Amino acid sequence: MLQINELVTGYGDMKVLHGISLQINDGETVALVGSNGAGKTTLLRAISGLIPIWSGSIILDNKNLVGIPAHAVPSYGIAHIPQGRGVLGTLSVFDNLMLGAYIPAAKAQRKETLEEVFRLFPILKERQNQLAGTLSGGQQQMLAIGRALMLHPKILILDEPSLGLAPIVVESVFKIITDISKQGVSILVIEQNLIEALGVSSRGYVLETGKIVMEGSSKELLANKRIREAYLGI
Repeated sequence: MLQINELVTGYGDMKVLHGISLQINDGETVALVGSNGAGKTTLLRAISGLIPIWSGSIILDNKNLVGIPAHAVPSYGIAHIPQGRGVLGTLSVFDNLMLGAYIPAAKAQRKETLEEVFRLFPILKERQNQLAGTLSGGQQQMLAIGRALMLHPKILILDEPSLGLAPIVVESVFKIITDISKQGVSILVIEQNLIEALGVSSRGYVLETGKIVMEGSSKELLANKRIREAYLGI
């Protein structure tokens, strides 16, 4: 479904990604793990059209997205949940969710999609009239995911969904990611929390200083001595 080929980009004169290649198949959850500064968020910004591509391609369903403006990328079926969630705190939970269904194809299905979001997140249904800014961090993360699902995406991209959340909330968020995957949505999850990310993924890539240095099944990566030493301190 999503094929990234030899992607090179950065900021100003600083190259951040040095020929990144990866793929995500239909209905597959893939983890991209790495430390701070490895280039994970830069890759997501490139996929979403937020920064220019220097070279390489981003192919979604045989369509090259390089050069597509950021506001048009969601219409191709990509929903990007940024680090920090990005909910609009002065709007209600309901209004935040409705903003996720702004493209015509999603708007036509928003009633049915909203029911599914409320099934996944009962707390959002209970608090749909509450200002988003008054929700807890975990509830705001659920709202960010729910808003992305309102787009009816082909692929869901999550940037550090566990950031700043209590361990019990992190467990709940990753369970929801698993539930979404079971519905056939392809997912790319970017995380420093290697165990959680690989726990919900079938495959993973390890990014270091803008380069993919390792890839394989989640089980293989978790068992890898180098990975265990570098990221788990084992």
